[in-house]
Amino acid sequence: MRIKILFPFFIGLLIIGSCSTKKEVKILRLAHTLDTKHPVHKAMIILGEKLKKKSNGTLEVKLYPSGQLGAERECLELLQIGSLDITKVSAAVLENFITEYKVFSIPYLFRDRQHAFQVFDGAIGDEMLTKGDKYRLRGLTFYDAGSRSFYTKEKPITTPEDLKGLKIRVQKSNMAVAMVNSLGGSPTPISWGELYTALQQGVVDGAENNLPSFYTSKHYEICKYFSLDQHTAVPDVLLIGLDTWERLSEQEQIWLKEAARESTIEQRKLWAASEKESLDIITASGVEIITPDKTLFEQETESIQKMFQDNPDMLSLIKNIKNTKQ
Repeated sequence: MRIKILFPFFIGLLIIGSCSTKKEVKILRLAHTLDTKHPVHKAMIILGEKLKKKSNGTLEVKLYPSGQLGAERECLELLQIGSLDITKVSAAVLENFITEYKVFSIPYLFRDRQHAFQVFDGAIGDEMLTKGDKYRLRGLTFYDAGSRSFYTKEKPITTPEDLKGLKIRVQKSNMAVAMVNSLGGSPTPISWGELYTALQQGVVDGAENNLPSFYTSKHYEICKYFSLDQHTAVPDVLLIGLDTWERLSEQEQIWLKEAARESTIEQRKLWAASEKESLDIITASGVEIITPDKTLFEQETESIQKMFQDNPDMLSLIKNIKNTKQ
């Protein structure tokens, strides 16, 4: 009789015990505006795989690509209020929240891609990733976004003179506006998701971006001139909302940073392959690739740095970037 009474009690303990040992899975929601073919999206898949493995399945990433949750600025705002966990934005958009990120939009700041990587991966990059803490935004890593160049519908851009009178789509960035103004063009901020239609309807005459984005967006169907002036090397920045970051344990933070860094290494390989593939495809589709004298564009944009002559902190940052050795 005593055994019959105690049996349900033991069964209950077993049930409670099995519940307590079940892994609690945290889902990190990551939204961005890029196409699923884009190398940055592929790097985010790698990020999720590495994070799941490191955490033994307790941390997972759920992706929302192609602007499902809004444009880049909207995703940043969702991070700030804790309604989204992670996002990827261009540093040019981030400068509207964190002043120091304007430095990455200075034309011809980097000597070459290796110089840029030394900055992103070194002490300057580490410090920049924490600059957004007071805005509830913590940087995780810099993804390669190549070099940005001009592309147009009606005529090739071989010198800065060719930009005069042309409406050029830019990101919602004061630095991008200043750059196009310095070259004689008419800067027109338009969200990325609306640009295809804007080009189609003649709202703008052209835009500026990297080769993979030009390809995956299908802008090459409309714009048949791509000028490799390579005026800026604005990185993409992977960010986590500070609310989400602070909810993670110290070990979970370490796993996430490691996974982000490892995904960056893979992303750069994917990017290099994507640039070559994009160039081959757009050339085969009839796009004319122009290789202009970049020094002409560099001379016309030198005035951009003078915008910071009354800001000693920015001048110091520019100097430190230029002095970074490869």
